[in-house]
Amino acid sequence: MRKRYWFLSAVITFLLILTIKNLLFVDYRVEGVSMQPTLTAGHLLSINKVNHRLFDLKRFDIVVFQPPGEKEAYIKRIIGLPGDELEYKNDKLYINGKAVKEPYLNPVKKELSMGKLTGNFTLEEITGKKTIPEGCLFVMGDNRLVSRDSRQFGLISTDYVIGKATKE
Repeated sequence: MRKRYWFLSAVITFLLILTIKNLLFVDYRVEGVSMQPTLTAGHLLSINKVNHRLFDLKRFDIVVFQPPGEKEAYIKRIIGLPGDELEYKNDKLYINGKAVKEPYLNPVKKELSMGKLTGNFTLEEITGKKTIPEGCLFVMGDNRLVSRDSRQFGLISTDYVIGKATKE
């Protein structure tokens, strides 16, 4: 009788843990090269579905989001937050007029023999807005030469964010 009780308790505990994990986290496998070298195709991530709802998303967080009308979720890095003015000039990021370092791009920039990793642009040229509105984000992939990101599809609503990525 005791063995049966312990076995049943273990099964219930396991199922409870699995249910809670699935409510809080979702596994996501990276597809494509838009986040290289930070994340490579096949990389398995755990996406925290709750944390970004309780706490603010931060600049340079990596997020998974589902744009409307798209079948696949995207994974990108947050570059701009509400209230930010963005500009890329001579391969440097400027936020609110101040240069901001992007150390995660250093490996790619070292391999780039000629040209720029990120072309020149301003937020206004892309979106028609001087600053990022409340509830919106500007996201980019780390592999700027091939990434489809806010430079093409514009700002994303924070409502589309599934969660923040953490490496497993």
